[in-house]
Amino acid sequence: MSRFIYLLFAAAFLFCSCTSDDNNPGVGENIIVPVTYSFERNGVSTVDFSGQTTRLLMGEELGDALKDPARTLGELRAMYGHQAGNADFGNADLNASDKNLKSKTAASADYYTANAAEQAEVRADFENWIEAQVTEVYPNWNNLATPGQAGQLADGTSTRYVDARGLEMDQLVLKGMLGAVMTDQALNNYLSEQVLDAGSNRADQEAGVPEAGKSYATMEHKWDEAYGYVYGLNADPANPNQDLGADEFLNKYVGRVESDPDFSGIAEDLFQAFKLGRAALVGGDYELRDEQAELIREKISEIIGIRAVYYLIAAKTELEKPEPSFGTVFHDLSEAYGFIYSLQFTRKPDAAAPYFSRAEVGMFLDDLMDDGPNGLWDVEPLTLEELAGSIASRFEFTVSQAGS
Repeated sequence: MSRFIYLLFAAAFLFCSCTSDDNNPGVGENIIVPVTYSFERNGVSTVDFSGQTTRLLMGEELGDALKDPARTLGELRAMYGHQAGNADFGNADLNASDKNLKSKTAASADYYTANAAEQAEVRADFENWIEAQVTEVYPNWNNLATPGQAGQLADGTSTRYVDARGLEMDQLVLKGMLGAVMTDQALNNYLSEQVLDAGSNRADQEAGVPEAGKSYATMEHKWDEAYGYVYGLNADPANPNQDLGADEFLNKYVGRVESDPDFSGIAEDLFQAFKLGRAALVGGDYELRDEQAELIREKISEIIGIRAVYYLIAAKTELEKPEPSFGTVFHDLSEAYGFIYSLQFTRKPDAAAPYFSRAEVGMFLDDLMDDGPNGLWDVEPLTLEELAGSIASRFEFTVSQAGS
C-alpha cells in the first residue's frame, strides 16, 4: 500500500476511542471528550482531512524537487499549481487529485476574501522564489558561492545552495508555505466563525445532518480540516504527539518547540485544544469551541514566532565566531526569513488580525537584507539581535527562551 493511500485511509477512517478523557474538568456532561482525536456517528468515523494530507504530500514533493537542478521552471510551477490528471508528481494518486497548493495560498476567508491584491502579491512571492531557484541557483549549482554570486556553501556535512544574496530559495518556499498555506488555512479559514457557522451549519450540526454522501456534518469537517494541516501526515493522526516531525511544515516545528524545555507542554496543549474544540461543537457548546480556536491560534502563532527568533539567534551565534561557517549562517537565516515571512499569517487570539502585518513583515525582511549591497553576506549580529527582540516583544516569550 502506498504512503499516500495509507495516509488518506487513516485520515478518513480514524477509529473512535470509547474511553472519555478526564483531563477537562468543568466541561458540561453533554461534551464527551475522547482520549484520542476520534469521533463517530452511528458507528462510523466522522473525521476526514484527506485533502490536507494530499496538500502536505504535494508540498513535500515540491520541496524535494526544488533541490533537483535538472528540474525546469515549468515543472516546478506545475507542481505548485497542479491540475487534476497532469503527471506533475511521482505519485499517481497526487497526479489524479484536483487539489493543489497555489489555490490555497493566502486564501483564507478572514484575511483574503476582500483582499485580492494582497493575495496576488503573496502568490507572486512564491512564483518568484521558484523562478529564482531555476534561473539563478540551478545554473550555479556546482560553483562556490561568493558575495554577489549564487552557488554552493558547505554547512557541516550538508551543502547549501544560495542565490547571490545568500538566501536558499527552497527554504523560502517551504517555510513560506508553512505560513501562507498551512497556517493561514488552519487559523484564518477553517477555524473562522464565518466558515464554521456558514449557512445552515449550526442547524445541520445539531440535527446530525451529514453532507451528501459523507459521514460528517460540514462544521465537523471544517474543524477537522484545520486539524489536518497540523497532523495530516502523522502515522496515527488520532494520537499525533507520538511522532511529531512527520512533515516539513507545522508538525515538524510543533515537535521542535516542544523539545525546548522552555516550551515543554505546548504540543499537548495544542492537541487538547483541537480535541476539546471538536468535542464542544459536537455537543453544541460553540462558546467552548471558539475558546479552543483562540487557544490554537495563539499556540501555532507562537510556534512561528519562536522559530523565527530561534534561527535569528542561531545565526548570530555562528556569525560572532572568529571563523563563522557562512553555509550555517545562511541556512539559519533562510529559515528565519521564511518564518518571519509567515508571521503575516499568524492570528491574535482575540482579534481578526496577525501578530505582524504584511507591511511590518516587509520591513523586517528589508532590515535583514540591507546591511550592505550583498544581502546576508553583509548582515551584522546587532541587526539579528534587534530583529529577534522586535518579534519576541509581541509574544509572551523572551529572546533568551526562544533562542536557546
